[in-house]
Amino acid sequence: MINPRTPVLVGAGQVLNRIEKLEDAKEPLEMMMTAIVMAEEDTGVGNLLAQTQSVRVVRGMWGYENPAKLIAERIGAVGAESIGTLIGGNQNQVVINETASAILHEGLDLAVITGAENGNSAGKARKAGVTLTETPAPGKYDRVIGATQQPEHHEFERARGIMRAIQIYPMYDNAIRQARGESINQHAERVSELWSRFNDVAQRNPNAWVQHNMTAEEIRTPSKTNRRISFPYTKFMNANMSVDMGAALIMCSASKANSLGIAKDRWIYPCAGVIGYDHFSASVRDNFYSSPGIRLIGRRLLELTDTTVDKLDFVDLYSCFPSAVQIAAKEYGLDEERDLTVTGGLTFGGGPLNNYVMHSVARTVELLREKQGARALITANGGNLYKHAHGIYSSEAPSHDFAVENVQADIDALPSRQCLAEFVGDATIESYTVMFNGDDPTIAHLACRTADDARTWVNTQDPDIMNAMLVEEFCARPVHIKGSDELTILS
Repeated sequence: MINPRTPVLVGAGQVLNRIEKLEDAKEPLEMMMTAIVMAEEDTGVGNLLAQTQSVRVVRGMWGYENPAKLIAERIGAVGAESIGTLIGGNQNQVVINETASAILHEGLDLAVITGAENGNSAGKARKAGVTLTETPAPGKYDRVIGATQQPEHHEFERARGIMRAIQIYPMYDNAIRQARGESINQHAERVSELWSRFNDVAQRNPNAWVQHNMTAEEIRTPSKTNRRISFPYTKFMNANMSVDMGAALIMCSASKANSLGIAKDRWIYPCAGVIGYDHFSASVRDNFYSSPGIRLIGRRLLELTDTTVDKLDFVDLYSCFPSAVQIAAKEYGLDEERDLTVTGGLTFGGGPLNNYVMHSVARTVELLREKQGARALITANGGNLYKHAHGIYSSEAPSHDFAVENVQADIDALPSRQCLAEFVGDATIESYTVMFNGDDPTIAHLACRTADDARTWVNTQDPDIMNAMLVEEFCARPVHIKGSDELTILS
């Protein structure tokens, strides 16, 4: 007999809006509503949305002020609590953790969680010089979930023009290559094969944005359709944000699910969630190829659920870039050869910015229903391998109440590395990336270690150095830094 306050996921809906013409575009609010209706249908019973007590919307790149309130009115749940989130790919799992806790401890019985992005149609509209319609959704949320925001990049990174994820995540991958002792070609082959396996999963996922086959060679080889972005990444190794996708989840207490007549074979149980932030920014972390935050979160999550990695039937590691997957797999002890996504990841499953994880949860619900007693791990990441929220789900009722923990104190106790705003002298390259405009290298960003083991940033636009970086290993090479934008390779 389970606790009647046990939180259960009882409905999941996903919508993909592929358009040929801008007239067929749907705004995010419309996709959220469609996904919510699909989630209600997925429960197997009808007329439950009006009983919703809380509508929770994951923040998107849209201008709505309080879409949760408008959604509540449209589904007949006038007066339902309206909750929003801050920006971050971690927020879906954070919202699920908070919703499950509110169901277990605070009397919440029925909640709707939703989100959507229209990156594809918005991009088409910008090119056409068209402004897409956005329904007014005024007002303030009753509550906003999320910690106080700070910039995603350290001030010393921003001083070197490093302000985007596509500049940092490839630096992680180059550091991974050097730490594993791989050549540039060996690394490119292994990582593209990893991403090809993600593509294989996408072809089995009916709600993946990209469902055609892509070989490892196609993924790693620059071409007209697969331009270089930032070494070692091509376009097909980046999150695909040009998607119009929405998703919704319905969560309730076990007692409410029973009273609504939702069959138990529809119930999926959040077992536990753990959250924590790594040290802020790459600038002050120990290295570029590990994540103590993921390691500590994973250890505690497995302890809370009495689980080992070999007992995980399904895994979805947050996959904005290959480096994020490799680091998380290593910290959990997961074999890279197994399926590490349930959707195809943010490249092939689709990357609707902050809302990706809602799609991975929705897909996990489908898969767990097909396998009684199965367990799944879902990881969510916000910022530059920074804000982590992980959860374990099961199709079998857990033997203990849902638990959510924060391991921030353990992460904060770990040492950080000193970062220098300016440095002149000899140093060693820790990692680097080369940025492109078309096929042409434009600038290289380098993280270097001084003799005192501090970190400093330097840029170069020397074409000989940048081109050499694409074919030769520059990690661990000695350099003489003459200024913020000038260096000499010593060997």
